[in-house]
Formats: sequence, structure tokens, C-alpha cells
Amino acid sequence: SQSFEKRITSKYGPMIYKTYLKTEHSDENVEFWLACEALRRSRHRGKGFLWPGNLKSYIQPQAPKKINIDSPARKAMIKNIQEPAQSCFDEAQRIIYMHMERDSYPRFLESKFYQELKNSIQTNGN
Repeated sequence: SQSFEKRITSKYGPMIYKTYLKTEHSDENVEFWLACEALRRSRHRGKGFLWPGNLKSYIQPQAPKKINIDSPARKAMIKNIQEPAQSCFDEAQRIIYMHMERDSYPRFLESKFYQELKNSIQTNGN
């Protein structure tokens, strides 16, 4: 098994983890986190702030893919996106990362899904 940080930043880790999160009906968390990372990479490449309009759909109160953040954080983000800054999603990304690392990732490691995947890789050597 890998640490959560290594899993989420590896080549196939996010896809595998997202597949598991779908079984928990919480794949929006990793989708949001990955979208924030894409935004961060675009900033580091000197492209300035590229407004990721789809990120709004994760924080709106009635959004179908609403991420699990507390009400004060949600209200602050909704306020911040009225005049978006490069850091307006940082706090929500941090919260989501903590939820995934502390809650769903330990369940992932214990899941039948992960155990079967691990056994398949060990058996096939891929």
C-alpha cells in the first residue's frame, strides 16, 4: 500500500481511488481535488489565473456533486468566487484532502476492491 500522498499524486492512483470512491458515492471529492491541482499547475506555469468555472459546481449548496465542506467554509468560498483570486479554492482543497486522507482512504485500503486489485497485481506482476 502507498501513503495517501503518493497514491493521489501517482500516475494511476487518482483513477483507481476515484473508482473506489464511486462505490461510496463520494468521487466528487477526488474530482474537485484534481481540478484544484490542475488550476495550481496552470498558475505555476505562468499562465496566470485561469478561472475554472466547473469548480463552482462543487461548492454551490444545491450542486449535484457538492463537496463535503462545512457551512462556514462553503459560505466563504461562495463569497470569494464573486471576485476570484488564485487562492480562492485552497482552503476547500485542504479540507477535502483531509477528508479523503483520514476517512475514505483507510476504508479504501481495507476494501474488497483494493484487496482484489492488490492480489491481481501481485499475481500478474503488472
